[in-house]
Amino acid sequence: MRKLFNTLYVTTQETYLSRERETIAVNLPDGSKRRFPLHNLDSIVCFGNIRISPYLIGACGDNGISISYLTEYGKFLGRFVGHVNGNVLLRREQYRSADSHDTRLDIAGNMLIGKFSNSNTVLKRFLRDNGENPHTAELQRIIEILSRKIVSIKHCDSVESLRGIEGESAALYYSMFDHLILQQKSDFQFRGRSRRPPLDAVNSLLSFLYTLIHHDISSACESVGLDPAVGYLHVDRPGRNSLALDIMEEFRAFLADRITLSLINRRQISLKDFTFHSCGAVTLSDKAKKILLETYQARKRETITHSYLQEKMQIGVLYFYQALLLSRFLRGDIDGYPPFIWR
Repeated sequence: MRKLFNTLYVTTQETYLSRERETIAVNLPDGSKRRFPLHNLDSIVCFGNIRISPYLIGACGDNGISISYLTEYGKFLGRFVGHVNGNVLLRREQYRSADSHDTRLDIAGNMLIGKFSNSNTVLKRFLRDNGENPHTAELQRIIEILSRKIVSIKHCDSVESLRGIEGESAALYYSMFDHLILQQKSDFQFRGRSRRPPLDAVNSLLSFLYTLIHHDISSACESVGLDPAVGYLHVDRPGRNSLALDIMEEFRAFLADRITLSLINRRQISLKDFTFHSCGAVTLSDKAKKILLETYQARKRETITHSYLQEKMQIGVLYFYQALLLSRFLRGDIDGYPPFIWR
């Protein structure tokens, strides 16, 4: 059995984390304190001005607990990990496969098949649940185009071609995203992806959730012995976890996009939960971050049947199993990398 990854998210500014015996003590600015057992945690994510004692950092390294540092608004800054997990033979095979044209093309293509199959399922389920939507014809047209794009992935002869299809398909999918917002339309309008910084409330929600998923997938890769920095679809760059970004493509629509739409359409979040800056950036309030974190953690506890393994599992361990399936493929235990596909 694999324990569900447990992550401690710290968003309150000027919080101080320290070690007290076998617990993490969270000392809040108002003088209150909370404790969490070390053995129950897999990682810590710190947003903004969060201080951690050297003694606790050492304990995290010894216990395999990673520490990620982000700005107050969710931009990734860096990550601390202790001893490297996994064996060197797997990582050597990962590096060789990333340099192999055919293997890289095969893995990256399967990941994109997962990504756009799940994006299409989001659109199809919306039509199923909202049959009288005025944009039905347009949505059906995009679904058909994306289906053809998925087929064309199998005929690509280079990773560059895959990236071209990925860009076109993502633009088509996001062109429909505003139609999926049914409530608070005047406040939440989506005109396309904007990052660094997000320029509207919807993009602010998406970017924050993508950051959370990226962190969890990085941890999952390390837990099975993979190097999260060496990917197949995304270009390797210093400081970038390309493999985590690759696997994350399979979960953007299924998890982050659906959570965003649910929070807006159920009116669990409103425009007053955002800060609008003079530079055009839109950021989340502390209340909004708390809502997102609680919703994300609750969603990870829900169960789903894995499309390839045909086993029921919590959504929170899907990342681990996708990393595990990739490692099994690299070792030669299975014939190909099976992406996560939401049915």
